[in-house]
Amino acid sequence: MTRRLILFGCAILALGGAGFVRAAAPPVPALLPLPAQLHVDAGRFTVDARTPIVLADDAASTRRTGAWLAGLLAHTRGLPLPLQRGAATTARAIVLQRDPAAPVADREGYALDITPQGIRVSARDDAGLFYGAVTLWQLLTPDAQQGAVELPALSIRDQPRFAWRGLMLDSVRHFQSVAEIERLLEQMAQHKLNTFHWHLTDDQGWRIQIKRYPELTRIGAWRTSPDAGHDGQPSRYGGYYTQAQIRRIVAYAAARHITVVPEIDMPGHAQAAVAAYPRFGVTGARPPVSVDWGINPYLYNVDDATFTFIENVLDEVMALFPSTYIHVGGDEAIKDQWQAAPAVQAKMRALGIASEDALQGWFIGRIGQYLDKHGRKLVGWDEILDGDNLPADATVMSWRGTDGAIKAAMMGHDVVLSPAPQLYFDHVQGDLADEYAGRLGVESLQSVYAFPTVPAVLGAAQAKHVLGVQANVWTEHMPAFAHVEHAVFPRLDALSEVAWSPATALNWPGFLARLPVQLGRYRAQHVNVADSAFAVEIVTERNVALATGRATVALANQAGFGVIRYTLDGSAPTADSPRYDAPLVLQLPVTVRAASFAADGSALAAPRERVLDRAGLLGLPGGLLANCPGSDFRLRLQPMPDAPSTQPVYAVNVFDGCQLFPATRMDEVAAIRVDAVRLPRNFALAHEAKLVVSRPRATPFGELVVHADSCAGVVLASMPLPDPARGARRFTLQAELPAQQGERALCLIYTAPTDGPLYAIDRVALEP
Repeated sequence: MTRRLILFGCAILALGGAGFVRAAAPPVPALLPLPAQLHVDAGRFTVDARTPIVLADDAASTRRTGAWLAGLLAHTRGLPLPLQRGAATTARAIVLQRDPAAPVADREGYALDITPQGIRVSARDDAGLFYGAVTLWQLLTPDAQQGAVELPALSIRDQPRFAWRGLMLDSVRHFQSVAEIERLLEQMAQHKLNTFHWHLTDDQGWRIQIKRYPELTRIGAWRTSPDAGHDGQPSRYGGYYTQAQIRRIVAYAAARHITVVPEIDMPGHAQAAVAAYPRFGVTGARPPVSVDWGINPYLYNVDDATFTFIENVLDEVMALFPSTYIHVGGDEAIKDQWQAAPAVQAKMRALGIASEDALQGWFIGRIGQYLDKHGRKLVGWDEILDGDNLPADATVMSWRGTDGAIKAAMMGHDVVLSPAPQLYFDHVQGDLADEYAGRLGVESLQSVYAFPTVPAVLGAAQAKHVLGVQANVWTEHMPAFAHVEHAVFPRLDALSEVAWSPATALNWPGFLARLPVQLGRYRAQHVNVADSAFAVEIVTERNVALATGRATVALANQAGFGVIRYTLDGSAPTADSPRYDAPLVLQLPVTVRAASFAADGSALAAPRERVLDRAGLLGLPGGLLANCPGSDFRLRLQPMPDAPSTQPVYAVNVFDGCQLFPATRMDEVAAIRVDAVRLPRNFALAHEAKLVVSRPRATPFGELVVHADSCAGVVLASMPLPDPARGARRFTLQAELPAQQGERALCLIYTAPTDGPLYAIDRVALEP
């Protein structure tokens, strides 16, 4: 009798050394996202170059799915399979078939059966058949080998948990090529995500060609970079997508069963549009296209001419994008211009509207009515709930936490969960010194996997309004596509499983056990994946080591997964290097290099290094210095906003130029050296500008002041800053320190004018 085992993705796990989770060979194939049901049977089937892919129905979508599967398998496995139409000429085949009687859900579900005689994938709709092919491709790439694959006999019955499984890409702050967007769409498809939210207009650029209004791209698509022409900074930054390019992207996505939802921001985030056509702004003046990240003040006007402009734009947008949903933004519209405009105030009185927030509600409501007349639905950020005119079928995307989703669902609106910070992929994935640029704090791989997709306060009827989840890739700090990929992967794997798999199947150790195989698939496709979850942190107690000349070193990674191996001779760790199982006691000086490895010996992360000697223990990178008390806001910034390089990166608090050097043994320390850097202050803080801390200065351009113990402590040194109009961006500040004993902390404060550049710390070194 054949024995069948129903599995829900919980791999058999054993606890490894140092408390890490080490995966034994998982009984579940390395599938991401995990299927709803998977049954393993006795027997095997081998797929080799003679195994045909049989297209058992005449649908064009079936032909596309078969060609996609064959092409991807040839690329990633080096296994070209012939395509055959009609009935299979051999029993040993892969059969793809649209079948109205397939034993699955009508929408996006599929059945996949592997027997010793062959493979069959069936579904009731085109999307389901494609997702079955995605799962089969993953089964056929179980390792980094090439050629034939032996598969276990099994059956899968699968369908998604949520209808909206989304990723938002901001192409305004930084621009991606068509090929790069297609590369991202391909990875979305491989993860069964089905909604690509494309952010196309904002203060910093207008990226979509509108033929009726050519100035939108002639003027609005380009901005003058801060310090243009210096240090290789381009004089202009920008670009836009022609309507032909947009049609290509929409078609590419549709072939992978991804709907492209365009976002055209209103009534705020409109500066690029107003720069192109000032008459549709409030003041009538022409601003520049903004170079500042944050919240800019420019709003659309509320007169009939402006609505005619917006409706004409939407006509061309709807002609390009067949999506049911059109995203209209609606977020972060500060109302200063409306409050100051007599014509707007007169309009409010005529309409009987008592507040500017209610006026925004009227504005969004009017746009929603226009979209309804054209058979489309409005979706916007949760600020669209302000006011009383929101169309009943409008969908709310909750970004300010989950409160907006809860409110909207209770009002009967459909919602998409997309909250900051959990699903904002502009937040960094780790906090090691070599992490890429982005917003702090850390939103780790595990935090994405743990995201609760349905707020617990919603009842069953209200929970049905939750369409799904979406992560957002805001690109202020992602000038190059390498940054985008680093921010997205591997968190996209966690997102896909949260969006697709049954809630009861979610299991963090099981997910980790399946992830190394997925990392191999990324390598085969040359995807730039962040290794933050597995990067080894090398930790020691600095002051003990300074006092004794011996360091007790602990090694760990964020995910607590894999085997850590290390070297002490400066060589790169390999799968054969010594295994870390307990803290190391080492004599100084020594160089520790360490890396994490999966059970199969593949590297999970690049090696990290720490030099442990007196100089190394007395110095720290600026990115590892804490903020001073009072503000936890923190960014990791590149030298210039549009720099395509991934390093160097500097930690900055745009509200307060103050950082803390931790308590350090100061015996024999006689001086301080700070490698400093000057950065553009391109941040629009709107009403939060009042939170920027300004401090008195004693010299024309300010100083870096060093206080003992705390920011109110005695001044140990004051180092004048150079003229920002002259000299290099990077410079060194040095000062003698008075003799001190024992452990003392240092507070380092920049007193530079707050209307000038930002200053950051690259590295601090205490010197004998």
